[in-house]
Amino acid sequence: MPCRRADGAQPEGAAPMRRRTLALSALSLLAGPALAAYPERVVTMATGFAPGGSTDIAARLLADRMAEHLGPQTRLVVENRPGASGIVASDWLRRQAPDGYTVMLVESSSHAIAPSALVGGTRYDPLRDFSHLGVIGLAPLALVVNKDFPAQDAAGVVATLRAAPPETYTYATSGVGSIPHLASELLALGLGTRFVHVPYRSGGQMLTAIFQGEGQFGIAVLASAAQQIRDGMVRGIAVTGDRRFPSFPDLPTLAESGVSGYDLTTWNILLGPPAMPAEIQAALNRALNAALAEPGLRERLLTAGVEAWDRPNAPADARAFLAREVAKFRDVVQRTGVRLET
Repeated sequence: MPCRRADGAQPEGAAPMRRRTLALSALSLLAGPALAAYPERVVTMATGFAPGGSTDIAARLLADRMAEHLGPQTRLVVENRPGASGIVASDWLRRQAPDGYTVMLVESSSHAIAPSALVGGTRYDPLRDFSHLGVIGLAPLALVVNKDFPAQDAAGVVATLRAAPPETYTYATSGVGSIPHLASELLALGLGTRFVHVPYRSGGQMLTAIFQGEGQFGIAVLASAAQQIRDGMVRGIAVTGDRRFPSFPDLPTLAESGVSGYDLTTWNILLGPPAMPAEIQAALNRALNAALAEPGLRERLLTAGVEAWDRPNAPADARAFLAREVAKFRDVVQRTGVRLET
């Protein structure tokens, strides 16, 4: 506490200090009720992809249930910002106000692959430039083959690909630098061989090419290939993660099938702009985890190709998960030499 001078006057600088103290106290009083009232208006959940795709479907399913857990009058709307596999939307997100009214459902293409594979890198750092609100779930990939591929089961397909001379087999992808491209090149490394790459412009075109025999095989996002597998247009052989996917329990993992250590899975995570207040991060995290605990939502996400997250999922856990995935994909990019150009 400042002492008064002998003449009763306050010491020099005491008045400005008192004014600053009062100003900070007033700000804290204003901030408290504002955070307590969150959310007071519509919350936007962005995605970096067009309407109708698996990411968009997952976002809409999640937004509907999270809104209820945020508050009975809360509206949470999905906004599509397609472009460069989510890179454009991610760069946009980091420049939004950190007030809790803009979040984004992000996947591995923009936050694990692009920072390492994109020529020139991204303008954003996936760990430094965002608030990490929680993991949503895993979205596995599947090795699929043309229906006339000579081997029938996973072990046989793996053995056939391994034994053939390099560049005997052609694989299709949804584009250079895409997750199917990265996953297929990682498979080639694991088998000690080389394949011929034929890139297409979309996952749908990729699967059509495999069906028509323009590519003998490919590694596709399972959500995109599920119907074609069920309809017999392509044959599902194995999944790429470290465990089987509940919707296709008969598909073994590639590691089970003879590709030792193979583990590459896409995922969805909820992010916000950097420097979001801890209280708002906590509110969004609680709503996310409450939604993911609902059996109905978990089942609907599974149908959309996402296995809902069932592990510790505080904001710190989400950031740690992303850090591991960024390191994993950086290693895969370096080993395969896959590069991405926008």
